[in-house]
Formats: sequence, structure tokens, C-alpha cells
Amino acid sequence: MSHKPDAKASPSKRESQSRTRAFRVKLRGAVLVLVRLPNRRQVRGALHQLSENGGVVHLENSLDEKIEVELIFHLDRATIRGKAQMLFPMWATKGYLQPFRFIDLSEQSRQALQANLKSFVGQLAKGAGSAS
Repeated sequence: MSHKPDAKASPSKRESQSRTRAFRVKLRGAVLVLVRLPNRRQVRGALHQLSENGGVVHLENSLDEKIEVELIFHLDRATIRGKAQMLFPMWATKGYLQPFRFIDLSEQSRQALQANLKSFVGQLAKGAGSAS
């Protein structure tokens, strides 16, 4: 008796493609961010890495894992404002690197974020090409 694998157990090609990780841009603290906590307190930080799904922020003190915050930052001429969930922080020199994922981003902010991330990638590619 032969055993056939269950077709439902393996994800379809379309499902695995939709789980592809969004490209990320390393900002290395070049973009400042304001983190508004649920109690309305505000914390300043710097974006270390950013994608359309989330990123990593450098903070002086870590925030609780799973706390929902509002992030506000500027990219080029666009102000990006969205709700995010903080993930598990990692200790770094002079503070913490704390990943986050966007949980609510307006369509306007999402489009501005995507356009600016593509612009950053284009600038990096031009810089790498001229360095040769």
C-alpha cells in the first residue's frame, strides 16, 4: 500500500509567492521617527530598517513586546503615519533595536511609503554604479 501525500498539506504556489518578504531598505538611523504610545506619551527614535510591512527602530529604551503604537516619520516630502505592533527588542550599543510590523496604514501612507522605498533603492543602485 503506497502512501500519497495530502495535497492540502503543502501550500500552493500562489500561497508561497504571497508570503514573499517585502524588500527592505537599510536607513541606519537617517530617518527620525516619533512613536506615540497608547498612554499618549511620545518616544523619539531612528529608523534602522524599513519595508512596506514594518521595520526596525533604534530606541533608547525598549518598548513592551506586542504593544500597539502610532509611528510618525517623514520620507522625502511625505509624512507617513500608521499603527504598528512592536516586536521583541534586541539590545544594541546605546539602546535597543526593536522590530515592528504595520497593522494599520492608510492607503495614502502605504503608497507614499512604497514610492519612497523604491526611490531609496534606485538611489542606492545609482550610487553603487558610479562607485565602479
